Amino acid sequence: MTQTVELPLWLFLLILVFAAVTLASHFLFPSVRWFFRRRLERAVKRLNTRLQRPIQPFKLARRHDMIQRLIYDPQVGQAVQQHAREEGIPEAVAFEQAQRYAREIVPSFSAVAYFSIAIRLARILSNAFYDVRLSYQDEDALKDIDPNATVVFVMNHRSNMDYVLVTYLAAQQSALSYAVGEWARVWPLSRLIRAMGAYFIRRKSGSELYRQVLACYVRHATDAGVTQAMFPEGGLSLTGAMARPKLGLLKYIIDGARVDGADVVFVPVALNYDRVLEDTILTKAALGNQRQFRARIGVITGWMLKQIGRRLTGRYQRFGFAGVRYGHPISLKEFRTAHDDVMTDLARELMQRIKEAIPQAPVPAACWLVRTKGEMPEDELKSLITGFLQRDGTLGDQDESAVSAALDQLVERRILKREGGKISQSGQRVDLLDYYAASAPIGDGWPDAAAAKEVSAGAGS
Repeated sequence: MTQTVELPLWLFLLILVFAAVTLASHFLFPSVRWFFRRRLERAVKRLNTRLQRPIQPFKLARRHDMIQRLIYDPQVGQAVQQHAREEGIPEAVAFEQAQRYAREIVPSFSAVAYFSIAIRLARILSNAFYDVRLSYQDEDALKDIDPNATVVFVMNHRSNMDYVLVTYLAAQQSALSYAVGEWARVWPLSRLIRAMGAYFIRRKSGSELYRQVLACYVRHATDAGVTQAMFPEGGLSLTGAMARPKLGLLKYIIDGARVDGADVVFVPVALNYDRVLEDTILTKAALGNQRQFRARIGVITGWMLKQIGRRLTGRYQRFGFAGVRYGHPISLKEFRTAHDDVMTDLARELMQRIKEAIPQAPVPAACWLVRTKGEMPEDELKSLITGFLQRDGTLGDQDESAVSAALDQLVERRILKREGGKISQSGQRVDLLDYYAASAPIGDGWPDAAAAKEVSAGAGS
């Protein structure tokens, strides 16, 4: 027992590493995790006192525990058995498939990542790119929502900046849980998005087992009162006009709302931009049959470096207005009492309320006017746009220069042209002209509203 044993240095170091890992995993890590989790819980408790809608314990649950909760849910268990019978495979194999789906869907929310990183980054990006305008159709109705209700923000989908804008503007209300498509499943973006509480979904999955796992997660989140945000159109608008809603996620939320439980309140949120960052990509995609948008880090990094270079050289200009308006909320309990086909009628009503709430912006207004009325004197065009924006409450008395900046942007991008004091179509970027004209909200203040509706209908077909 007291004899000396000689070992190679590399083997001795390897033994030390294994010993250190064993010590840490059995003695140090549990204590360290407990210490930091206690500090995190106290920090979240203080944070909840400042939020209108506190972060629910469901979002703070360990990801492993949440995955286990999903895969052992009776609904998923039945789906596993059904999948095994249909595919002719052992139930253990089907169970592993359900577990992979659960790992793919379930987020790993971090309050630190959300409120210390995501919110600050969202605020910086939003104000760096746009002049952000927030407005309400009925602010008192939003303040009067039952504190125990589950709130779901339902938005039109114009740009990937939608996530950033709404996250920033809702920072004082709660932490939002988004349904995110395949475009964001790229490292390291996926890690950050998952830490912000977003859950990944497959837009076109033919697997009934996958849909049941996803439905189970949404049901648990809704029942737990998690504040959610969703885009009923499913993907970005390729034409500028609003697309028809997809009912899958809405159905899961409705199914997750118990009749005898807390209410679910849907809040329409309408967004509009002077410039959509992806407008060229979207209009090109509208010409083909493919609408897959993959986040290529190289392209995004190159674009960001280009904007930084412009700022350093003094040539950087923001992209104009970004308008966000909250519409009239809808109580699911009240809606159920008045409608038989709740899901279809609710989807139609939500889309209509979003459409009515879309804020005006100078670029869409200019594109619609020139698209429908033809060449116009620049002063007359500016006067019309200014009147629309002021009537809508988007433009302040000191902001009329924003209209001139919008026209300059359109001329610089060769969407419109300026000759002899008049503004007309350039004939070069007709796709972008139609795209922004279709995104203009049509209200009572618009001349020739019938023609405006024809433009929007044509873009949406």
